[in-house]
This record gives sequence, structure tokens and C-alpha cells, in this order.
Amino acid sequence: MFKPILMGAALAVLVAGAAQAAPGAPAPALAWMIQPTEAGCRAELELEAKSGAVTPITLVSDGVTLSLRFARDGLPERAFLPLRIDQKPYSNLMLRTGEPAVGELVLSPETVTALRSGSTLQVAWLSDQPVGASLSGSDQALTDLLTCGAQAASVHKAKLAAETEARARAEAEARERAITEAKLAAVQAEAAAAEAERERALQEAERQRELADAERQRLAYEEQRQRREEQAERERAYNDALRRYGYEERPLPAQPQPWRPDYGYRRY
Repeated sequence: MFKPILMGAALAVLVAGAAQAAPGAPAPALAWMIQPTEAGCRAELELEAKSGAVTPITLVSDGVTLSLRFARDGLPERAFLPLRIDQKPYSNLMLRTGEPAVGELVLSPETVTALRSGSTLQVAWLSDQPVGASLSGSDQALTDLLTCGAQAASVHKAKLAAETEARARAEAEARERAITEAKLAAVQAEAAAAEAERERALQEAERQRELADAERQRLAYEEQRQRREEQAERERAYNDALRRYGYEERPLPAQPQPWRPDYGYRRY
């Protein structure tokens, strides 16, 4: 369990132990190997205990802040932990990262200043025994780390901005294309509806013509039927009259044609 973080009394004991253990042998100097990352730069460092056990840490910078990352089981979500620089404690906020066993100590400006000018770094809570290292060359190393972090972060931000702009442009083009396609689809749908309406109108006109033709045929048939019935009725009346006067039945004389004047023209 990470008792130095969870219990203030145990932390004080470990810090006191680190202060008492410091005067023994001189702490080894840190090897400042700065490496760029995607959004900043880092320096992989090693702190050593009196027993010779080594505990790795990582200093990370984005050009604005400086953080110390470390690994230890049982980390709380957050804590306020000290670093001892030349036997003086500098407390900083510790946040647990997305990995349960990895914490990040956000170094205050005061702590960074002390790291630049100090001689030794000691940490009592990082492992089962106090660990430390010499800060020889830390001033230039931290300057380089911050400079590298600022440049890497600037490149990363520019890359993110370019990706964001490209994504926004692609989304805008996609929206414009969708709007254009929607407008085209609306025009096509309107044209299709107009064509369908025209086809319905033609079909309705054809149906009305067919109905009119059927009605004319019906009226013509009805007129013919009525004429036949009238003719038959006249013939019956004519024959009835003949029978009454003792004559034989005979066909009804043909109806005279309407009179037309003869203008005396002769065909040549």
C-alpha cells in the first residue's frame, strides 16, 4: 500500500528518514537524456537509494509546465507530496493518470527554480526507501527540456490545428455536397411529380374522351333505336288503318325527300 501518501504521519517519518540518510554517500548525478514526444519532451532519469536500488522517473514538459511522472502501486486519485531539494521540502500536487499505477507530480514554479539551482534531490515516498540524485547540470538541462517541450508542443498544436482545419473543411464540403444532393433530389422529385401529374392529366383527358365517345355512341344508338321504334309504330298505325278500310296490309310508303329547288343547271 502507498502508506506515505495516504497517511501523513508515515510520510513525515519517510521524509525525516530521507533527511537523515542524505549525508552518507554523495548522490549520483542525473543523466539528462532529453527526448521529444508527440506533444512535448521528456527526460528519463534514475534516482538511487543507499542500497543501490534504482527507481526510474520521467520529467515531462510542454514548454509551459514541468511534471514528474513515476510508477507506484496503490496511488490515490490525488495527493500533495514533497520533494526535498537541498534538504528543503517543496510540496506539489500529485494526480493519478489514466493508468492506476502511474502518478504525475505537477511541479510548481518554486520547485522548478529550486531544481535549477539546487545540488541534491531526495524523495522519501517514491519507493520503500528514500532515493535521490545529484542535480549537477540541472539548470541547463531544465532549460533545454522546456525549450524542447515548447517546440514539440508548438508542432503538435500546428498539426492538430491543420487536422482540425482539414476535418472542418471536409465536413463543410460534405455538408455542401449533401445540400447540393438534397437540392438536386428535390428538383428531381419535383420534376417527377410534375411528370406524374402531366401523365395523370393525359390519362384523365383520354378517359374523358373515351367517356364522351361512349356517350356519343350511346346517344346515336338510342336515336337509331327510337327511330326504328317510331317507324315500327307508324307502320302498325298504317296497317291498322288499312285493315279498318278493308285493304290489305302493305309497306308504308317511303317518306318523301325534302324539296330542293332546281336551278336549271345541266352537267356538261
